[in-house]
Amino acid sequence: MRLVGYTLRQLLCFVAVAEHGSITAAAEQLRVSPSAVSGAVDELERVLRTQLTVRRRAHGVTLTPSGRDVLRGARNLLGEAEDLELRARDTGEDLRGPLMVGSYHTLAPTVLAELLAAYTERHPGVDLDFISASQADLVDRLARGELDLAVVYDVTLPPHVQVLRLYEAAPQVVLPADHHLAQEENRPLSLERLASEPFILLDLPPSRENTMALFDLAGITPQVRFRTTDYELTRSLVGRGLGYSILVQHPSSSLTWGGRPLTTRPVEPRPHPVGVGLAWDTGMRRSRRADAMISLARELHATHR
Repeated sequence: MRLVGYTLRQLLCFVAVAEHGSITAAAEQLRVSPSAVSGAVDELERVLRTQLTVRRRAHGVTLTPSGRDVLRGARNLLGEAEDLELRARDTGEDLRGPLMVGSYHTLAPTVLAELLAAYTERHPGVDLDFISASQADLVDRLARGELDLAVVYDVTLPPHVQVLRLYEAAPQVVLPADHHLAQEENRPLSLERLASEPFILLDLPPSRENTMALFDLAGITPQVRFRTTDYELTRSLVGRGLGYSILVQHPSSSLTWGGRPLTTRPVEPRPHPVGVGLAWDTGMRRSRRADAMISLARELHATHR
């Protein structure tokens, strides 16, 4: 086996520069001199025989196409090195080290919160953190190695993202409890009966696309009164009697944050259920910490499948 010419320190400096956008900021984060960081990146470029960065005064550092490609591999290698060190230190089954998890906005209060609580109790030594973001942003962050895992809807995902499907949920009509169409609770409600009602759209992909596909299938143009990008605001507007909505996620409480009661009814014709899952990028090596969360998620949601 031929030994490589670059070092982990060079990779670490390069990743820090890529993430912070400047030599100075990377040096501060690594607690070394800017010249040391610059020299490490220079040497890495020499060894790899390619330009990884473009450095301009007052404009920071940007990556070349080669740099973006190398960044992905560098994060992988640094993750493997860290995992190897943690394995060597471990004398038992306790896990140590960082784990970064993302979640689609509307899934964070339910699926993610449950996972975080159970994982923290089982693996207290892991430095667990999370973000809430759009599905497109989560996919990009997985590909860049900024996230280990992400809770997402199992729709319109690229081939390089693999998903452990946790459960399926069907879109439902959300109405104020005193709405004239809310009295037949649990009975399917056709979209034709809602055609003239004001509609409140959760304007977030892929929720938006899934919802509008239901109307297209029924041959109906909804009377969109408000568009929101906030799940709880959508429910609150419905609770105030300003319209109805169609949502996939439904909290255990039928009350909005403002204390207004809501009712849900199945959509007729019954739409295909939407999968909810825990995703990772197949191009990135999973750590033992990530594998432990995947196993935990499978265990917690075994009864849903």
